[in-house]
Parts: sequence; C-alpha cells; structure tokens
Amino acid sequence: MRGTLPSGTAYECTGPPNPEGRQLERGLVIAPDIFGLRPLFDDMCARFTDEQGWPVVAVEPFPGEENLDMEGRRAAVARKTDERQLGDLVAAADVTGCARVAIMGFCMGGMYAFKAAGIGRFDRAVSFYGMIRVPEEFQGPGQGEPLEYLARDGGCPTLAILGGQDHFTPPEDVDALRALPNVEAVVYPEGEHGFVHDPSRPTHRADDAADAWARVIEFLNS
Repeated sequence: MRGTLPSGTAYECTGPPNPEGRQLERGLVIAPDIFGLRPLFDDMCARFTDEQGWPVVAVEPFPGEENLDMEGRRAAVARKTDERQLGDLVAAADVTGCARVAIMGFCMGGMYAFKAAGIGRFDRAVSFYGMIRVPEEFQGPGQGEPLEYLARDGGCPTLAILGGQDHFTPPEDVDALRALPNVEAVVYPEGEHGFVHDPSRPTHRADDAADAWARVIEFLNS
C-alpha cells in the first residue's frame, strides 16, 4: 500500500492482519538503492511480511525527483541532507506501529542505514554494500560521515554485508568499520556492488545472496 509521510515523501507499506490493534514485536524500515522505490522493493516488503510477520515500510529516497535519470540521481545525492533523509526513515519507523524497529538499506540506502544506526531510533541495522565513507561525488554540506554516526554512544548493533570486489567499500574502509564495537562486517570475497538484492543485475551471486539473507534474518530475529 502506498502512503505519504508528513514530509511529503512516498512510501510502500505492508503489514500482517492486526484486527485487535495490538502492538507487534518487530517492524522493519527499508532504505532503497539509488534507483529508488519500485516493484523490486514492493515485493521485498511483501516477502518480509509474509515470511516473518513484520510490518515493513520502504521509503522513496528521491521525493519529488522520481523521474531523474541515473546521472541526475548521482548529482542529487550531494544536495541531500541527513536531516531530511534520516527524518523520513524515523517517520517510517513510526508508521510500522512497533517500538522495536530495524533499518535495512542497500547501496546508497545502505549508507543511510549506517547513519541511522547511530540516531537511537532503531534497535538493529543492516547495510548491504553501503558506502562506509561518503564518496567524493556524494559529498555536500548536509552529508555526515557514516563512521561518525556509527561511533556515537547508544548506536545499535549493525550487520554490514559487503563484497570483496566492491570499489565503494575498499579494504581500508572495511577495516575502519570492523574497528567499531557494535558492527559485524561480513565480506563475500567475489562479491561486487549490488550482488544480493536484485537478481536481474549482472553482479548478482545467487549462493552468496542466499547466505547473506539467512544471516540477516538470524540477526534481525536475535
């Protein structure tokens, strides 16, 4: 079901039947990749609801700019502010109606999942190949560094799924990530950027993806 956050940002929400209005134990917010909210994430929300019984909300990362081409999207990231992006993720957590909410992000959304892990609203964070340091092309006055958010007191446990062949997450950045006490980094040596969540991508690795999803479900259910 499509909805709109107070900021005007669109979201997709799926949830289990809850006729008694009772609070459910776990909610999940999804921060999509740079391609934005689309059927891939609609299906992902539905799958988590069907298989895990969680209310799930996926948030559009380019509100009002959904028609940008890839060049325009990459340029737009530098204009984004953490205040707006993280504010939308927190508002999406409220939509789930759950006190315990996890954040999960992919690629650019994985970068924001790292940041969201440090703000105190989420009890678990999962980042799939999220940028550990803001790439030069994404840097702007409103962009804070993921490592600084992750190092904050009160940050939540974080699982990072990474590819050993991903130029967005070089080994020195992975080492900096692993030095943080609340972060577990799992590197798939042959994985390139985007190797898990979209089977249509040429970088998809089915066996690695299956292993990564199993780790994520175990982590979120712990």
